[in-house]
Amino acid sequence: MSLSQLFLPEFDAEMKSTRTMLERLERLPADRLDFAPHAKSMPLRKLAPHLANLPRIGAIVLTAPALDFGLKRPAPLPFGSVAELLAGFDAVAAAARQALTQAADAAWSETWKLSFHTQLLFEGTRLSAYRRLFLNHLIHHRAQLGVYLRLNDVPVPPSYGPTADETGF
Repeated sequence: MSLSQLFLPEFDAEMKSTRTMLERLERLPADRLDFAPHAKSMPLRKLAPHLANLPRIGAIVLTAPALDFGLKRPAPLPFGSVAELLAGFDAVAAAARQALTQAADAAWSETWKLSFHTQLLFEGTRLSAYRRLFLNHLIHHRAQLGVYLRLNDVPVPPSYGPTADETGF
């Protein structure tokens, strides 16, 4: 079994949890899109599309040797509606999944770099970049979105097991 085949179940589970979290935005009043729990926190209208777009980073990590944010940034996803955001998420998640299925085992140990012009932000194996810059990053922002939803009285869906909204605990 290839490394990519080993990673596919985790990828699919994380995409499913992320999509479910993004779907909960439908329950949020439209006037709450500027909500942020702290002055240094991203407002919901920025956090949600950032989270939805993170699979694009996964695809870039798997298909390119590097990314220079100073030269090119991944195109943002539009957030005119939750349906539009979900469609964008579905498209970038499908592209990331396709890139994952095509990643050769030898590619995982290759060096991958993230920079901003001459400033090196990350250098490590493609495997490390995939985990840190894509999956862990996605999980982090999904958890943030869960807190935003909770603070706005929107039931939080499960990611790794039942939530207090389901169990009553």
